[in-house]
Amino acid sequence: MNAALLRQVLAAALALLAACHGAGAQSRDVAPDDLALRVTLERPDAVPFVQELVLLTVEGVYRRHITLEKLLQPALPDFDWMQLGEDAWFDSVLDGRKVKNFRRRMALFAQVPGRLTIPSFTHELHLTDESDDWFAHSVTSAPIEIEVRPKPDVDGWWLPVSRLTVADSWSNPPDQLAPGEGVLRIVRIEATGVGPEAIPPMPDLRSPSGHVFAHPEKRLIELSPQGPVSIAFWRWTVQPGPRGTAILEPFGFDYFDTQTRQMRHVEITAQRVAHEALGRSPEAPPPPAPWRLSAWPLALAALVGMGGGAAVFLAGRAPDRLCVAGRLASHAARRVRRWHAGARLLLAAWRGDLPALRRTARGYAAIAGDGRPSPHHARCLRHLDAQIFAPNMPPLRFVQFAREMLSNGGGARSGKPDAKGDRTPAPGS
Repeated sequence: MNAALLRQVLAAALALLAACHGAGAQSRDVAPDDLALRVTLERPDAVPFVQELVLLTVEGVYRRHITLEKLLQPALPDFDWMQLGEDAWFDSVLDGRKVKNFRRRMALFAQVPGRLTIPSFTHELHLTDESDDWFAHSVTSAPIEIEVRPKPDVDGWWLPVSRLTVADSWSNPPDQLAPGEGVLRIVRIEATGVGPEAIPPMPDLRSPSGHVFAHPEKRLIELSPQGPVSIAFWRWTVQPGPRGTAILEPFGFDYFDTQTRQMRHVEITAQRVAHEALGRSPEAPPPPAPWRLSAWPLALAALVGMGGGAAVFLAGRAPDRLCVAGRLASHAARRVRRWHAGARLLLAAWRGDLPALRRTARGYAAIAGDGRPSPHHARCLRHLDAQIFAPNMPPLRFVQFAREMLSNGGGARSGKPDAKGDRTPAPGS
C-alpha cells in the first residue's frame, strides 16, 4: 500500500468516526454534562454597601450544537442593574473536545440592605436530534445569595466608586481677561463603578464679587467589562465684577473609595478671575507658556525670506523684486503661524481637552482667515458652541471636529490616506 492510498484510508476512517460521534451527540437525550449554566460574582466573599457595584457573570458551557438561543433574565426588584456590553460567544477545548461558551457581564447595585437573592437565569435553547430536527431545551442556573450592608451614615451625597478623577479647566487664563470678557470653567468628573445618576448634582458656583452663569450639565456613560465609567461635565461662564476682579469660592464633595474601603474628600479650590491689568502684580514674572513648538518652521520661514532677499540683491535690487521678496517672506511666515495653530488644535483634540479645543479652534480660524474666520470655520465654531452649551446634544467627536476645521470646507487636503480611503489633513493645510 503506497503512501497516497494510506492517507486516503486514514481520512475516510476519521470522517467515519466523526460522523458516528456527531450522530451520537445529536439526539433528543440530553446528558447532564452536555449543557451547564452558572452565575458567579466577581468577589463572592465581599459584603458591599447599598448602591455599591457588584459584578456578575452569567456563563454557559455547551457541548451540543445550538441553533437558537435566548437568555431569560429574572426580575431583580432589589437591584438596579445594567448589562456591560453585548453577549459573547466563543469556542474553547474541554477534556479534549471543542465546546461552545456563552458569557454575559452585568453590573448590579443593591438598593436595600440585608441578605438578598439573585434568582435563577434560564437559557432557552434549540438543539438538533438524530434526524436533524430542532427541539427546545432549557438550562437553568442556581440562585445565589449576597449579603448587603446598609450605607454608612454620611453627610451629603453617597458615592461609592472604585476610582474618581476630577479635572478643573478653563477656556482661557482666568486672570488675564480683556475688559468685558468672560471665561468658561469646566469641571469634569469621571467615576468608575457607578451610573451617571450617582454623581452628585452640579453645585452652585458662588462669587461675592463676580457674575456666574451656569450651563446645563452633561452626563455620559461608557461600559466596560470592569463596570460602568460615568462622566459629568459642570460648566459655568464667569465674568469679573465692576472692579474687574472676582473670587470664586471653593466647593467639594465626599466619596467612598471601594478599593481602600475609606471615605475621601475632593475639593475644587478657589480661583481668582480678573482682567489682565489686575491679574498680576507688576513685579510678578509672566506665566510659563502652555505650549512650545520647535523653532524649525520659523527658521524655514527666515531662510525663505533670506533666500528671496538674496535673489533680489543678486538681480540688482529692483524695487518690484524687493516687493516680491517681502511678500514671499510674509506668506511663509503666515503659513508657519497657521501650521502652529493647526498643531495646537490637533493636540487639544487628541487629548480630549474641551476648553483647549475651543480656544485653539478660535485661534486657528482667526489665523487662517487673517483675523476674520471664513464661513466654513464660522460654521464649525457655531457647531462646537452648540455641542458645548446646548442641552441633549450627542457627545462631541474631538478629532473629527479638528479634521473638519482643518479641511477648509472640503477643499484640497494634504495628508496620507488611511485604510478607509479618507485623508488625515496635516496641520494648517
